[in-house]
Amino acid sequence: MTQWASWKQAVIGLAALVSFSLFAQETPQSTESSTLTYVGSKACVDCHQKETKAWQGSHHDMAMRYADAQSVLGDFNEHTFTFDRKPNRFYRKGDEYWVNIQGPDGEWHDYKISYTFGWEPLQQYMVEFEDGRVQLIPFAWDSRNKEEGGQRWFHLYPDTTPQDEFYWANTGQNWNFMCADCHSTNLEKNYDAQTNTYSTTWSEINVGCEACHGPASEHVALAKLAEQSGKSIASANHYGFDRGLGTAVKEWVYKEGHNTLQPKEIAITHQVNTCAQCHSRRTQLNETADHIKGSFFDKYRLSLITPELYHHDGQIYDEDYVFGSFLQSSMAKKGVTCTNCHEPHTAELKIPEEAVCLQCHIGPEYMPENHTFHEANTEASKCTTCHMPETTYMQVDPRRDHSWHVPRPDLSQHINTPNVCTSCHEDETNQWASQKLSEWFPNSNYRNQQHFSVAFYADSIGHRGAPDALAYSAQDVSLSDIIRASALERMGGNIGKNTLVALARAVKHENDMIRLGAIEGSSGYEFSDRWQILESLLYDPVLSVRAETAGALVRHYSEMNPLQRDKLREPLEDYIEIQRFNADRGFGRTNLANVYRDLGEIDKAIMSYRKAIEIEPYFENSYANLADLYRAQGNDKKALETLMTGMEAQPKSSALPYSAGLAWLRIGDGVQANQYLKQAAETAQENPQYWYVYGLALEKSDALAASKALNTAYRVGGNPQHLYAECEVLARNYKQGSIAFAFEQCTKQLSEFAPPEVIEQLRAVITNAR
Repeated sequence: MTQWASWKQAVIGLAALVSFSLFAQETPQSTESSTLTYVGSKACVDCHQKETKAWQGSHHDMAMRYADAQSVLGDFNEHTFTFDRKPNRFYRKGDEYWVNIQGPDGEWHDYKISYTFGWEPLQQYMVEFEDGRVQLIPFAWDSRNKEEGGQRWFHLYPDTTPQDEFYWANTGQNWNFMCADCHSTNLEKNYDAQTNTYSTTWSEINVGCEACHGPASEHVALAKLAEQSGKSIASANHYGFDRGLGTAVKEWVYKEGHNTLQPKEIAITHQVNTCAQCHSRRTQLNETADHIKGSFFDKYRLSLITPELYHHDGQIYDEDYVFGSFLQSSMAKKGVTCTNCHEPHTAELKIPEEAVCLQCHIGPEYMPENHTFHEANTEASKCTTCHMPETTYMQVDPRRDHSWHVPRPDLSQHINTPNVCTSCHEDETNQWASQKLSEWFPNSNYRNQQHFSVAFYADSIGHRGAPDALAYSAQDVSLSDIIRASALERMGGNIGKNTLVALARAVKHENDMIRLGAIEGSSGYEFSDRWQILESLLYDPVLSVRAETAGALVRHYSEMNPLQRDKLREPLEDYIEIQRFNADRGFGRTNLANVYRDLGEIDKAIMSYRKAIEIEPYFENSYANLADLYRAQGNDKKALETLMTGMEAQPKSSALPYSAGLAWLRIGDGVQANQYLKQAAETAQENPQYWYVYGLALEKSDALAASKALNTAYRVGGNPQHLYAECEVLARNYKQGSIAFAFEQCTKQLSEFAPPEVIEQLRAVITNAR
């Protein structure tokens, strides 16, 4: 027996730990996580002094702290900050930090600050309540220098009201659900659905060593045994861990035909999944699955490239925390990982910014005079300025896009996406920028290249060519997997031949995201066809995929035969467990209620909807779904009562008055219907569907007003079908005067899209109406 093997046996005997391979140095170690325990960052200091020093004071170290003199940056020295002409007081009681601010009841209360949150460029503060909730107060401290506008209090969400999700006492600012999994180590939420309380725990309050490396008990035990034997395990410093955090590429080499260095080979690493746990926009599914050695989608459901989070070309719109952007990039395909650019313990760039890209982009064509065409050593000549544009969130926190897109002002001309050229040169046009790029890069492969964003934009405006464009994008192997998955997800409602081919290929694809995208993409098919498309995914090895499949198919439970119901049973249990884990949110309980509804357990469904409303009264979907259930039972009165209650609880909702308008239409009360449909359209403002339905509903009472609403639908959505509907309404109600003039204006606009025979058909409607 070798000496290393003897140490291994000793570790098993002393620490009751499982066996593992000591010699697989190039691949992640395999250890049963359930046997490992957390020991705390202090246990790492003696052996890893350099790493500890780098980590101390980093964003990870300062992610969350107990509020004390070492952690609090804000001015709590009897400082009064006036917001909306009302005073908010920040003060101290001995060693404690307190605030006097407005609570959800509209009155001012004293709250003790228990924790700090973050460090720079801003710091937030948290209050702990008796039910275990930890909430972030609405005021943050701008920790930048005074010269940058910092060293001040400011309101993070100045337009919020107590009915908003992001009001400080509501779920959008709840640490237990929203923040804890990423800002602390070994977090267990411990939510009690019966009492609606938390008893959340952690092993370390901040992001410690084990948040990334995993529980270190076995590693520490090995290190101690090595020390006792006079040996070192420095050359194998991941022994005893259940993951490997090295880079995927050990050597970058020149290859003919490429103007950047290429990977000699790409090895397995757990690094990206480890970072993605926190640096991604996702929904957590559980606390037990292994997203490191297993699929990321066993524990988290990553948000794809949706209009709420991204522009049509994949640039960041809302906060995406990097991972969704990174997966779009060619660098992700080439094996680039986070630590190729960032030092893992400080989280800062590991070398000066101007040198990071030059690690691989070494050709003369990347010199400023040949590539940026801006003066060298200026902000405009930096790689990041054009390829990683910043978007500022939380008022003072600029974050860079990690998709490394090539600027495409030629696309911006048509689909109104931002580009860095005109973002900087604000007095110039997209046409100017496109012309400049054509002069600088006359042989570029990117200029006028087909781009997935055209398909995404076409889908957003309801263009008739969108279904096929999305289907082609979903099958385009040159695109990143997250873009293909997002194209599939956006195919929902489509049923053409190309859509079917794309779905049939997607459900067999090796990539988890692509299979996941097929679930929503199949939503346009009747049950019998959809079952055939998705059935295999009920047995998928990845939790997100099989659970989401079950959640989609259970809607058709009443149509299923006994065999289909049996096949649905186990993955549906997975889906239900995910909703139970998220029962502290309205969406979790509403999703659970939807399952009960589909299974025919109506009383349970109503109870779950009501509980969702109780814990999150501003979550509009709970009211809408409960109202739909009452309507399906033939109880329109209760459906309307539910919608009215919802509108009172969430006055900013547009979905609830829209549902109310449709309910009044079914009852036959056009006056009430128009009132609520108008409210929905004006509240949403940019929802073309709401303007469209409102316009059609108005036709009987006011054809000219209907025309204006339908024109608004066309203007905000760009769908020519809405313009055709406007012309048709005017034709049906044609008479001399303002309507005749409006009809001529409408057909003039429509003629830019429609052939002459369509215009003639509309004129024939006028003749028939007479």
